[in-house]
Amino acid sequence: MKIAIGGDHAGFPMKGPVIEYLRSRGHDVTDHGAYSLDPVDFPDVSAKVCEAVLAGDSERGVMVCGTGVGAAIAANKVPGIRAALSHDIHTAHQGVEHDDVNVICIGAWIVGIAVVKEILDAFIAAEFSTDPDFRRRVNKLHQMERDYAKKLLAND
Repeated sequence: MKIAIGGDHAGFPMKGPVIEYLRSRGHDVTDHGAYSLDPVDFPDVSAKVCEAVLAGDSERGVMVCGTGVGAAIAANKVPGIRAALSHDIHTAHQGVEHDDVNVICIGAWIVGIAVVKEILDAFIAAEFSTDPDFRRRVNKLHQMERDYAKKLLAND
């Protein structure tokens, strides 16, 4: 699988081992920063990861930050992105299966690398369900994005 990865300076120490792990599992990983412990704004990196997913350059995205919360908020501002904060295996796979999550956000201060590996395996192995209830709900998410975009344009 092609995976876009990014994080802020707080996630930088874990991002390297995550990239190494994903590559060892045969995945094609593109690193969108941060590239050091120097402070960087997570919305900027989240935008790069989301752009890669939306452009089709990557099938899924991974953000590794301090808590993952800010990255999830930033990613969910991008229409077409469904990002989830996942610190356990269940939400990692169920987010994809039920909600068609395409970006996962992980807190390097919250979980260790052993758990992160299990979370990533669950996230990558999961597929969006063909259940019509889940499909209907995700279609409603798409409609919400379109409706709010129209309202914003009408107010300009």
